[in-house]
Order: sequence, then C-alpha cells, then structure tokens
Amino acid sequence: MAHLFIDRAEAGALLAERLLGLHDPVVLALPRGGVAVALPVARRLGGVLDVLVTRKIGYPDSPELGVGAIAEGGEPVFDEQLMARLGLTTADLEEVVERERRELARRVRVYRGSRALPDVAGRDVVVVDDGLATGVTARAALRALAAAEPDRLTLAAPVGAARTVRMLRGEADEVVVLATPPDFRAVGQWYEYFDQLGDAEVLSLLRAR
Repeated sequence: MAHLFIDRAEAGALLAERLLGLHDPVVLALPRGGVAVALPVARRLGGVLDVLVTRKIGYPDSPELGVGAIAEGGEPVFDEQLMARLGLTTADLEEVVERERRELARRVRVYRGSRALPDVAGRDVVVVDDGLATGVTARAALRALAAAEPDRLTLAAPVGAARTVRMLRGEADEVVVLATPPDFRAVGQWYEYFDQLGDAEVLSLLRAR
C-alpha cells in the first residue's frame, strides 16, 4: 500500500494550496495531530493559528470506542446510530461526559493558559485535523464554532473516510479533503511517518507560528 503523505507537515503544505482565497482566516487545529498539519496551512494563508480542544466520549465498557465528542465552548455530540446499536442513552454517559469536560478544561489550560479562544465571529475559520475517521470529533468542533457565527466555516483534512466526509458536508460551508481512499481503515495508514505528538510538541508547534 502506497502512503499518500510523508508526514503531517507535507500533508499540511499540500492542503494549504486547496485553501487559497480565504481572507485572514482563523486556523483552528484539533490537537494533537491536527496542529502539525495546521501550522503550514496558517503560514501559507497568513492566518491566525490556535487550537480548538476536543475530547472523545468513550463507551464505558471500552473507552477506546468513541460514541461521541465534546469541543470547548460546545455541547456533547453523539453518534446516535452507534448509541442505538449499543443500547446506550445520554444518561448512561453522564459520568464519562463530566470526566471529559474536566480533562478538556485541563488541556485548554495547558495549550492556551489564560488566553481566550480567538474571536471567530464574522471571520473565515478553518478547522484542521490530520484525518477524518468517524468524524464525531470534527462534528463537535464544527457545531461549537457555528454557534459563534463565523462568516465562513471550513473543515480541512488531508485524508478521510468517504462516508465520513459526506456526513460532515452538512456541518460546514465547505469540507476540503485531499483524498478519500476506498480502503480507508485508519488515518495513520496514509502517512509514512505518523508519530503521536505530546503536549510539549504541540506547544512547540504553536510557538513556531
């Protein structure tokens, strides 16, 4: 199987070329991996770079299985079809949601300190991730931002599952994805180098903007 991208930096540089024409955008990365993609995007577009912190809401019996997500400034968003298959209600997840709210707040403090999220009202806003698998995290981010009334809201990622990309088109003014491979299984399979980023690396990338 051929990789589409060497690493996130290359993917971000390619993605930026598809986003030209936006005026002084706010580029909001979904940490952690999205920050490495968003840095070359913000540089190429001459926009503000920051993070929009999100947290996955995991299935209590198997926390790695995401049944929803929450983004700072927004309410939880759930995968309703998956919830129905698992026989879950939102009430079943109250404890998990509260735990993830606390972790989200902690990460906001780590990445931004006391600095507020950039004001997006009336601005062109680009949400950047390193790939779109289930899309639930991106959907939570887009809904949180839509409530802040940006002028134009764009979701951008180098690669994504075709079904997910179709689903997300109704959540943004534009969805820009470079590739939707038919054999998509995981985001990392399309990168030659796909190391996990730590908080220190995220902060270093944000300082490099």
